Amino acid sequence: MNAESYKNASLLRRVAAIFYDLLLLTGVLFAVSAIAVAANKGEAVTHPIYYLCLILVTYGFYGWFWTNGGQTLGLRTWRLKVIGEREEKLTWKDAAIRFGASWIAFIPAAAGLLWVLFDRDKLAWHDRLSSTRVVLVPKNIAKRQ
Repeated sequence: MNAESYKNASLLRRVAAIFYDLLLLTGVLFAVSAIAVAANKGEAVTHPIYYLCLILVTYGFYGWFWTNGGQTLGLRTWRLKVIGEREEKLTWKDAAIRFGASWIAFIPAAAGLLWVLFDRDKLAWHDRLSSTRVVLVPKNIAKRQ
């Protein structure tokens, strides 16, 4: 199936997948934070390197899923997939651009995500900025994955 034949994802499915993924990511970040606190002799960690580490782990979480099949567990649950505009599979560079652009989309009260409601192609700001999109995977294809 080529990239043009996929239907772009609705806002409701995107939000559901985001919440699902945030539950998983919270567990990962909790584990990283527990290691950091233990390494800091039980004291709270406030060093900028710690925060950079959390951002890198978050990028690694999303980047790995996006570059290895295009689906986080939340996306897979809701039959969604991240694809490139020209190629279906994302590279790590594509993932980095999408990850960075998603910060721009979410910081102003998730306005960039809500843009899906107004965009003729149902694309969010970070979809447009990164030349990627979130698509609905047809049921017959989702069952084979």
